[in-house]
Amino acid sequence: MSQRQNFRRSDLVRIAIEAMKERGLEPEFPAGALRELAALTGPGEDKGPTVRDLTALPWSSIDNDDSLDLDQLTACAPLGGGAVKIFVAVADVDALVTKNSAIDVHARTNTTSVYTSVRIFPMLPERLSTDLTSLNDGQERLAIVTEMVVDKAGVVTHSTVHRARVLNQAKLAYDAVAAWIEGEGDLPEAARAVPGMDEQLRTQDAVAQRMRVRRREQGSLELETFQPRAVFEGERVVDIRQHLQNRARQLIEEFMIATNTCTAQFLAQNGASALRRVVRSPERWHRIVEVAAKYGERLPAEPDSLALEAFLARRRKADPLRFPDLSLVVVKLMGSGEYVVEHPKGEPIGHFGLAVRDYTHSTAPNRRYPDLVTLRMVKALLQGERSPYGTAELERLAEHCTQQEDAAQKVERSVRKSEAALYLQGMVGKKFDAVVTGASDRAVWVRIFAPPAEGMLVGGGTHLDVGQKLRVKLVETNVERGFIDFEQVL
Repeated sequence: MSQRQNFRRSDLVRIAIEAMKERGLEPEFPAGALRELAALTGPGEDKGPTVRDLTALPWSSIDNDDSLDLDQLTACAPLGGGAVKIFVAVADVDALVTKNSAIDVHARTNTTSVYTSVRIFPMLPERLSTDLTSLNDGQERLAIVTEMVVDKAGVVTHSTVHRARVLNQAKLAYDAVAAWIEGEGDLPEAARAVPGMDEQLRTQDAVAQRMRVRRREQGSLELETFQPRAVFEGERVVDIRQHLQNRARQLIEEFMIATNTCTAQFLAQNGASALRRVVRSPERWHRIVEVAAKYGERLPAEPDSLALEAFLARRRKADPLRFPDLSLVVVKLMGSGEYVVEHPKGEPIGHFGLAVRDYTHSTAPNRRYPDLVTLRMVKALLQGERSPYGTAELERLAEHCTQQEDAAQKVERSVRKSEAALYLQGMVGKKFDAVVTGASDRAVWVRIFAPPAEGMLVGGGTHLDVGQKLRVKLVETNVERGFIDFEQVL
């Protein structure tokens, strides 16, 4: 029997707040941080000679439809011989959030913004992250700008980093830009209002696709994870939707990966230790080999990202429906990313999933604390100052940020389950097509396709294996605990 309490959006907010507290995250800003916030009179300013005026460049932001915390802008300038200069501006959050301030201490505690459909728990107060330190359209802001020369083969041949003032000329959204790029929609109105913005977006898309091809040739993994989000109208959940990959998301993804690599290299070239983002070579590679063998594929005995990507590409083409489930298995076996301190003369661990050796997080300082740490270290170098972080402090931060990021992901996942349970509450007894996503001696997990949701199979089914399709009936939901139970039907 289904739990039929009258749950509303406000109940999900309560569940989210409780999940934050259980995981050691602070859902609210402390009084000291709010006092500091009230004392701020406007965005950061710096008229110093090392801050370039790049406000005339055709900058634009591309993010989710509802994103207000804009961390980065992009622009480009074609060069000769098929090369293009790519500009990426990242918000200079440090201009207002100084190290060890009350706002900074709260940000360091959580280390990341936590995103749920019912409420966002921002790392920084919204007056900062969506206004004073956000690269909002029509507003002049301070930024750290990375300039990269990308050749016709998609290789970054040269890069520089400097401080600048920038001005976002067009606030754009992924889906609308992708629809236009792919010939399925009009150029968004905000882009139409800026002369030459259409050519900017076409050029940036072309460069990003070349970079994407190049990365995949190097062994970067093309994975697709299952992260549905609830859609609300007032207090009611009316739908569950899965974010789909598209060309605009790929454009930003490629430029951010390249910027993160250039930032890591900039710090290393200047003799600085850095907080790097790594995914180690998988210790459970033999299990990935076994997974591939179930599909009649043979992977090398030693970890090989190029061979793994070729296998994944074939599976995506052969069975796109079940590819997210295979992706999830591979992600779990690879192990999650972590933050580590790397020294300029040491051998980099690298990022196995992205097939890059030098990688940090630097492009989202409004929503991720490691990025703010990296931003401060870059600024110190550019200004000829000592690093604000010593090695021992970086080591502590690396461990803490890894731990808190894991906690935040668990909060988001548990709230997603409660959202899905609420949406499905009125569908008990309904039958769905499903696929097995997990199977052990103790439990079998299944995913239904429409709406996209996962749950446990009860009352048998232990003979089933991951990837098998089946028909299931929804038998119970529990919003409070995020439980969704199905049983197999013939």
